[in-house]
Amino acid sequence: MSPMSPFVFGITLVLCITMIGAALMAIRAKRLPVAILAAGLVSLVASILFLVLAAPDVAMTEAAIGSGLTTFLFFFVLARIRGAGHGGANIDADYDADNEADSHD
Repeated sequence: MSPMSPFVFGITLVLCITMIGAALMAIRAKRLPVAILAAGLVSLVASILFLVLAAPDVAMTEAAIGSGLTTFLFFFVLARIRGAGHGGANIDADYDADNEADSHD
């Protein structure tokens, strides 16, 4: 096994620092879409790192599944949850209105 060239070492170091920064951003984000995008960025940078380290098959799998599909799935579920939340608010408002009407009787 040959030692890593300084150029590849530098790229690897930059990608690792970027991954750590994106992971911290995903953990510390106050808004859920920002956290989802940051987690997708971690996966995308990991796929680039795999490509630099001569593992193109792992890089393609990570990019397709880890970065692409997972990020899409998180946003899809987030949209479904937010859509269901609006309907739930109306049900709660109707429930409160019914309870007020019953308390006045």
